[in-house]
Amino acid sequence: MKVKKIRAKEDAPADKNIKSKLRENIEAILIAVVLALFIRTFIIQAFKIPSGSMKETLQIGDHILVNKFIYGVKIPFTGTTIIPIKQPKHEDIVVFRFPKDPDKDFIKRVVGTAGDIVEGRNKKVYVNGNLVEGSYEVHMDPFTALPGSGARDNFGPVTVPPDSLFVMGDNRDNSHDSRFWGFVNLNAVKGKAFIIYWSWDSENSGSILNYVRWNRFGHLLK
Repeated sequence: MKVKKIRAKEDAPADKNIKSKLRENIEAILIAVVLALFIRTFIIQAFKIPSGSMKETLQIGDHILVNKFIYGVKIPFTGTTIIPIKQPKHEDIVVFRFPKDPDKDFIKRVVGTAGDIVEGRNKKVYVNGNLVEGSYEVHMDPFTALPGSGARDNFGPVTVPPDSLFVMGDNRDNSHDSRFWGFVNLNAVKGKAFIIYWSWDSENSGSILNYVRWNRFGHLLK
């Protein structure tokens, strides 16, 4: 008895084109996802400002971009720098993992670096004995607490340990920062904030057009 050989029917050209296009689209999506993850992990990441601790520099609802490459290439999740470039310097605005809860990201301004002696006297900040004042610094509470009644207006002197930073919010009377919980290790620093790309004022009481802070688009941070 002869067994008849049955030849599988070849795909029609149209089917091949559809499969080829589908494969190309999947490959393009995968490449885009990998590229986006690479950029977010090592180069640039977007963050939203949830509090007023950096007023007036940063408003609640500002959306910013953070340069993660500027301080070197780090191993994800560990923060260990494998390719150092440079370290944070005074007045840099940095995003970092909150020392008391690493799952939270904080943003503050660098006031002291390793070896600096930082002290607060009656709302004035001194670094290595020199008064530090900037146009970014604001005080919204006219009351000045007496020494010994809290770290907000009077603290230190403290010496910043190696591989660490002393950071403060620009809104000095309403910022939970190094005055209260200590130093930030360099391994916890994610990057330097450099631009506002979007800003949304959810507390706006005017027209719907005023919810967007148009004048803050593209504002460079310093």
